[in-house]
Amino acid sequence: MAIFGLWVINKAGGLVYQRSFADGLAQLTSNEYLVLAGTLHGIHAITSRLSPIPGQSSGAQVIEGETFKISVLLTLTGTKFILLTSPAEPASSIDVLLQKIYTTYAEKVMQNPFHTPEMPIRSEAFDVSLGALIS
Repeated sequence: MAIFGLWVINKAGGLVYQRSFADGLAQLTSNEYLVLAGTLHGIHAITSRLSPIPGQSSGAQVIEGETFKISVLLTLTGTKFILLTSPAEPASSIDVLLQKIYTTYAEKVMQNPFHTPEMPIRSEAFDVSLGALIS
């Protein structure tokens, strides 16, 4: 599975976690990542209102380009997990991986008494668990 990166965006649209898994991925500045997170948050919010059936859409779940695919998992708390992969990756395996990442987040980050919700994630246990999931 070709996983390029993971971003976690809080319910206000702020980037709280960013990690690259591929060496060839272009490195952005911290400010560029923050702008990207805010833009994705805005796109997701707008697309959730485009459904012809009111209240039935949770927003864009996949944004696909020629060389990448962005998959979004929206949690009940409004936190978004964004996974950047190759376009060849099947949606089913991406969905399973996003659920595993969310479970890891719940176990390693949210159960940490020193973590404040909606703030940047600084957890070595989360980093190590992600590394094991992705590799």
